[in-house]
Amino acid sequence: MPAEIPIITVDGPSGTGKGTVCSYLAERLDWRLLDSGAIYRVLGHAALQEGISLADGERLAGLAGRLDLDFRQSNGGIRAILAGVDVTDAIRTEAAGAAASQVAALPEVRAALLAIQRAFCRPPGLIADGRDMGTVVFPAARLKLYLTASPEERARRRYNQLKQKGIGVNLPDLSTDIRQRDARDEGRAISPSRPAPDAIVIDTTNLDAGEVCNRVVSLVQSTFHKLPLKN
Repeated sequence: MPAEIPIITVDGPSGTGKGTVCSYLAERLDWRLLDSGAIYRVLGHAALQEGISLADGERLAGLAGRLDLDFRQSNGGIRAILAGVDVTDAIRTEAAGAAASQVAALPEVRAALLAIQRAFCRPPGLIADGRDMGTVVFPAARLKLYLTASPEERARRRYNQLKQKGIGVNLPDLSTDIRQRDARDEGRAISPSRPAPDAIVIDTTNLDAGEVCNRVVSLVQSTFHKLPLKN
């Protein structure tokens, strides 16, 4: 991983606006994008498709090593492409999210995916979205951000997203699921979800997407001087 390639890590739980911020930055900077959460979602989805137990670390690690995955910008969003097939919608279900959280707790899986994640670091720069990007995967990144928001607000955002897609959902159940997922991600022995010591923490609970993006752009400009930003 060449030291001269600039990296911005954006960590935090789901529903905090990480995806929006990372997509916005990747487009403004014209840098590569890594959505590490999507990698775990893809792995969970692929495991369910192949009938592999989500507790079988050895087989899951083998499956991880075979993933042919890339991310593409599309209409201001991030699309996940697996072996040439767009699986974005398939991995954004609640089942895929729960599967991702389970497989992410396995040390064999995290070890297998570490090299894959680091391979995304190529010129001109990388925006890395995840849970442990600044603590484990890219600890030398020059700018580390950690986005957070209250579980209630994150549940509300997810509820609205699903309703807009015509998916029936129960808000209290979503809130419970988010709290359980947080506890699992923060309490796992390997790479627990937490801010890096030198990360800048941004609470997005009372901020809209534009306000968060503007704040992040200011941090980018103050960290990487004379960095060109596309309009």
